Amino acid sequence: MKRAEKAGRIAVILRELYPELPIPLDHRDPFTLLVAVLLSAQTTDKQVNQVTPALFALGPTPAAMAALEADQILACIRKLGLAPTKARNVHRLSQILVETHGGLVPADLAALERLPGVGHKTASVVVSQAFGQPAFPVDTHIHRLAWRWGLSNGQSVVRTEGDLKALFPEDTWNDLHLRIIFFGRQRCPARSHDFNQCPICSWAGLKKRQRAEARCGRIQDAMRAARS
Repeated sequence: MKRAEKAGRIAVILRELYPELPIPLDHRDPFTLLVAVLLSAQTTDKQVNQVTPALFALGPTPAAMAALEADQILACIRKLGLAPTKARNVHRLSQILVETHGGLVPADLAALERLPGVGHKTASVVVSQAFGQPAFPVDTHIHRLAWRWGLSNGQSVVRTEGDLKALFPEDTWNDLHLRIIFFGRQRCPARSHDFNQCPICSWAGLKKRQRAEARCGRIQDAMRAARS
């Protein structure tokens, strides 16, 4: 099966499985979305959603957040991974939004990427979910499944993003990237996955990549056993 044909069939299955697409991170506007996505690095969405109500009560706008001390931000997000660095980045980017962008989040990918702590994936999420611009943010689930399904070679997230953008129509990118994330979290895990029962891997998964995953899993298990 050619990649384009496979991609089309995958898109149909995902649309049937996930007709509704709630955004996983709780937010009210582009600013709170930007902060929530930044905080989600190496942290689950559930953990982020637990700490942002208190944070956004103190700093609901860039101006209000910039007026806080970085330690006040840190106190709200301390349970998250990389909390000190994230607190400093949230504080500084809020200052930059006030000083440079009139207190507004720019709807421009390059401008977002220049903000502290905001990489390409975070910026892509913001322009797609806050401003409706076509983007295909690639997280670990999307990168893993694109490789598992033979839609990309897995060399890098940059390569995966380019391959997926070439395979799927631009007007589907914003919804499709969420659908793949939901599918990866709920039905297609990295470990202990039954490929034969999976509604996509059972026909789209490449056997050689399944074997590679199995070998990698055995190596990781052996390493953990040796450390215990």
